[in-house]
Amino acid sequence: MHDDNNIDALRAQIIATNASLGTAENRHQWWLLGTSGCHLCDIAEQIITQFQAVQPISYQKVDIADFDEMLMMAFATTIPVILTPSKRLNYPFSVMDLQQLLTQ
Repeated sequence: MHDDNNIDALRAQIIATNASLGTAENRHQWWLLGTSGCHLCDIAEQIITQFQAVQPISYQKVDIADFDEMLMMAFATTIPVILTPSKRLNYPFSVMDLQQLLTQ
């Protein structure tokens, strides 16, 4: 896991590329970073959906294709990635891993 300051900086970078994520509502959501045609991203979304059955979190899908090239390349080999307001979780992850994001 990365420290909170890095997550704040990373989320700020992403907001700079995708201003719609800067709204008060989206700032507090989990972000699922991925892109279309990404099989693992589809699986990650299914895991989040399963998790939502027991824990009503809201999340926003964020397409890395909308990022500037440097930021996109930083995620190209690691997606899917979940960014909470304070944590980063790289795939592979399970429903249990998502639960731990809430309890840490």
